[in-house]
Amino acid sequence: MSIARLAAMAAAPVLLAVAAPAMAQNYPMEPGDYVEMSGLTIEDGGAYEYATYLAGMWKQNQEFAKRRGWIKDYKVMMNVNKRVGEPDIYLVTTFSSMPDAAEDMRRQSAYRDMMKQSDAQMEAASGDRAKYRKYVGSMLLREMKLK
Repeated sequence: MSIARLAAMAAAPVLLAVAAPAMAQNYPMEPGDYVEMSGLTIEDGGAYEYATYLAGMWKQNQEFAKRRGWIKDYKVMMNVNKRVGEPDIYLVTTFSSMPDAAEDMRRQSAYRDMMKQSDAQMEAASGDRAKYRKYVGSMLLREMKLK
């Protein structure tokens, strides 16, 4: 093997290490906020009761999280032209970063304190809502900002 070839092989990792950050700087997008969308279907006759819950307890929880800086925004989106099998409503929450496990536990504790309810009481209330709404699923999206 020639000395020139050995030198080129030795230099390749160094050149790649220098080139990688330069390529990343040229990528036309950068990560932005997370958006979580939960889909729910509403049983016939349950729309008013669920709307009351969303405008009351759910909004109170979201405003609490927003004041704490845990989320940036939240929305309720109605699926106007619903197709078979799609949710009626999407609950949308925007936030900057995911909490680690310890922070998630602190947030749960803060919610319990604010709600003045135990986990069992909050779970029972969620079960009561299951009479008129069904959780279909959720998506976690990440905005990609174009440069």
